[in-house]
Amino acid sequence: MTAPLEKICFLVVDDNAHVLNLVKAVLRGFGALQVFDARTPAQALEHLRHKEIDIVFLDYMLGETDGVEFLRRLRTDPKSPAPFVPVIMLTAHTERSRVEAARDAGANAFCSKPITAAEILRKVAIIVDRPPNFVRSGSYTGPDRRRREKTPRTPERRRP
Repeated sequence: MTAPLEKICFLVVDDNAHVLNLVKAVLRGFGALQVFDARTPAQALEHLRHKEIDIVFLDYMLGETDGVEFLRRLRTDPKSPAPFVPVIMLTAHTERSRVEAARDAGANAFCSKPITAAEILRKVAIIVDRPPNFVRSGSYTGPDRRRREKTPRTPERRRP
């Protein structure tokens, strides 16, 4: 990873205190100094309004409001304090439909529980080393999902 974690401000949003503390401890263990937490979407919005959060870890199931709905509002609400903040979705439910719902709501990455320190660091590194471009259209706001080719396909690169 090219940027040190002590310069990155994190927000961990989870209604489970154990998971909340685990993610915070892992981030701090890797050198993060600014790690805030929220147990509800309302608390998360307060942090996003008053702090410059660089990366959000968001639980898929947040009690009354699920994380996907919260993320969708964060991305699309005209009054959103941080529509383009990178979001890493956390969940123990990794069914394809849930992963697709998180992706379609604008999640940058997906971490399955039980989470590991290596997986958390890997997801953060992806966002830090390759900051996402964001798009806003009528039906989608979030990270650019278009595929990029590493090398251009030209006639001379094709095999006979």
